[in-house]
Parts: sequence; structure tokens; C-alpha cells
Amino acid sequence: MKAHDGLYIDGAWRPAAPGDPIEVVNPADEQVVARVPAGDAGDVDSAVRAARAALPAWAATPPAERAARLAALRDVLVTRKDEIAETVTAELGSPLAFSQAVHAAVPIAVAGSYAELAATHSFEEKVGNSTVLHEPIGVVGAITPWNYPLHQIVAKVAPALAAGCTVVLKPAEDTPLTAQLFAEAVHEAGVPAGVFNLVTGLGPVAGQALAEHPGVDLVSFTGSTAVGRRIGALAGAAVKKVALELGGKSANVILPGADLAKAVNVGVANVMSNSGQTCSAWTRMLVHRDRYDEAVELAATAAAKYADRIGPVVNAEQRARVCGYIEKGVAEGARLVAGGPEAPRDKGYFVSPTVLADVTPEMTVAQEEIFGPVLCLLRYEDEEDALRIANGTVYGLAGAVWAADEAEAVAFARRMDTGQVDINGGRFNPLAPFGGYKQSGVGRELGAPGLAEYLQTKSLQF
Repeated sequence: MKAHDGLYIDGAWRPAAPGDPIEVVNPADEQVVARVPAGDAGDVDSAVRAARAALPAWAATPPAERAARLAALRDVLVTRKDEIAETVTAELGSPLAFSQAVHAAVPIAVAGSYAELAATHSFEEKVGNSTVLHEPIGVVGAITPWNYPLHQIVAKVAPALAAGCTVVLKPAEDTPLTAQLFAEAVHEAGVPAGVFNLVTGLGPVAGQALAEHPGVDLVSFTGSTAVGRRIGALAGAAVKKVALELGGKSANVILPGADLAKAVNVGVANVMSNSGQTCSAWTRMLVHRDRYDEAVELAATAAAKYADRIGPVVNAEQRARVCGYIEKGVAEGARLVAGGPEAPRDKGYFVSPTVLADVTPEMTVAQEEIFGPVLCLLRYEDEEDALRIANGTVYGLAGAVWAADEAEAVAFARRMDTGQVDINGGRFNPLAPFGGYKQSGVGRELGAPGLAEYLQTKSLQF
């Protein structure tokens, strides 16, 4: 697997500070596929300085020209989509078909959407006797996770560049090869030197240095709520803006009269997607008591079909974490009806598609994010009880509602404390804003609201 032995700073690949490299391991076979530099605080400083130097010219670049660079970036990603999919599969373990359909295709669509927004967005408007300007916030420190490595990069970098910001990216250490490939695409697309910079490294070293660097104006982070709190504290000390897309424990509410078989099958597929490593996964399935037993049987049967379809989780630590939650769920009284903590294969960080029944709202597995292929089924008494359970966690990222009457589903969804709700299996929309309530985060990604995160407002009075 091809890997750069340097960092992409100011338009060129440059040596990192001396030190042990980061080993990139394929989770499917536990083999080292590449090694990349572990950048330190000095490397981050060099990248931020390059971004600051490039900021005035890029911010002054007409939006149409910024749109043209983003369109070129999208086109490069299209030509390299097969390489993207193969790279994600090598470092994340995702099945190749899923890498092609999701890990490669979705970021291309998002990049294209911001090329269009950069060309059409109103960066200036008249309000009474004022002219209101929407200007780039400055240098962006982007810290991205491993679960959707290219999508999370594009969802931050594309709107930042569209807004006229410059960027320093610190990707997850588990999936740095995709980030290097993206840097190559940025270079090939003709984005000026210093506008985008890449520092691979460890979170406590490079990530922290980026979050607290005085030359960074906004920190955009996707990852766990615990790390998000830490980044928020670091950024808050300097009174800089943060955008945080954090954890979730989303509820999939199946109301009486809904198509139970469809709702359960789609719900199981949602949880098993990307081996359960999706922050917005509907990991709590809420079913009325009258049809609960039927739903359990359907879910167990559906989950078993994914045994040979899903890939591994990202590393040994994550596998141990997920299996620990399964064991804790059983210890607290949940009933194991599919899967379990036992390793399904001799090699690789695989977790069996797992379904836990008889889960109650206060159980750990119903409150904490597991981030693996584990579905919890909860029963409810009536609609108010379902709403109480759905809203009864510290998270509020996503959710789903199923009902025979769409209006009934929409009425329920309006009362859910969450940032995004799918009605009767509604499809993911890369143009719709994505983000959470409560401890699921601050700010939004995707669409015009995602662009607005990277702008600040100035008013001129006449």
C-alpha cells in the first residue's frame, strides 16, 4: 500500500519531526499495510503558519474561482474513486462493495454540493441601511475520525474552502492513508499552496497541538463526546469557535400499525452498516409490547444474515470495547438472541452481528454508545412511553420513526430531541444539515448550514 513518508504542508510533502512512525493495520487480517509519520507540535505549528500565510489571498479569491477549484477536486476524486475504495478497505477493513458505494461515492457528492454552493451562496446581502458581509472565519483546524475517513474530511474541508478559509487537517491515526490520498487530490486540483495542509499524528500530540494553537480560529472535530469535551475546553481557553459532531444513541421507533417486518429489517441493516461504526446508527429499536416478541424474532433472523457480510471493527481495542458492552448487557439482564462476544473468526477484529432483547432504558447498553454491530430492543407501553424512552439519553444525533400514517410519524418526530429523523425509511440526503442536540454536538455539517459554520458576520451601516 502506497504511503507518503512526509507531511503535506504549504503545497509540498515535507519531512516530519524525527520519531517512530504510525503503523497502519488492516483490521481484516491484522497485517501492517503501511507506515506514516507521527507529526508533533512543531509540525502542526509549521502547517498553521502555512495556512495563515495563505489565508489573505484565498479569502480574497472570488467565490466563483473557489468553486472552480472545488469542482476540480470533485473531478479528481471521481477519477480516483476505485483507489479511494481500495484504500479505505485496506485501512478500515470495510468490504470493497461498501467502500465503493459509500466511502467513495458519498464524499464525491458532498464535494460537488459545495462546488455549487460556493458559486451560488450570497456572501453579501442588504438589510435595511446595512450591508451584511459573510466572511471566512480564518484558519480551520479539522480533526477527523476513522469510521468514514474520506466523508468526514470532505464534510469539513470542502465547506471551509468554499467559505474562503484555509485548513490544517489531522486525520485519525487508524486511517491516514485516505487522508494522504485526499491531499494528493487537492494538489492535483490546483488548490494553492498553504490553503490545505495535512499533519498525520497521534491525537494527544498533534490533535491537542492543533486544538490549542493560537493561530487556529475554528476547530472542527468529529469523534467521541469525551474527546469533544476536551477539545471544547482547549478551544474555549482561547475563545475560539468549535464545531463538534459527537456521539449518538439513536432511537428507531416503530409505532403500532407500521409495517413491522420492513421497519425491523431496515433497522437491522442500519445498525450493521459499516460494522456498526456509525455515530447516527439506530442502535435502540423501540417496539410496542403487543408486537415485541415478533420483532425480536425478526431482528434475530435479520442479524444472522449479516454474519458474512460485514467487515471487522477498526482495531483490537475497539473489538474489546464492543464485546465488553455485550457482556455487560447480558450481566445487567439483557437476553442475547443473536451473535455474542465470542470471536467469529481466527484472525481480524470481527464482532458477530448481535441483538440484545429485553433491554430496559436504564441499562448501560441503552445509554452509552457501543459503536459496533449491536442492536438493543426495548418495549414500550404507549406513544408517550416511547417518546420518554427515545429522548431518555444524553445524546440527540439521529433517529427514525415508522408508522402506517406518515403524518403520525412526522408528529412523533417533531417531539424527538434529535437533529435528524428518518420517516418510514427516508434516504440519507447529503444536502441536508447533519448534527446533534444535547451531548451529540454543536453546529451542523453538510448543506448551507455546514457552509455557515465557517463564516463570520460583519455589518456595514450607511
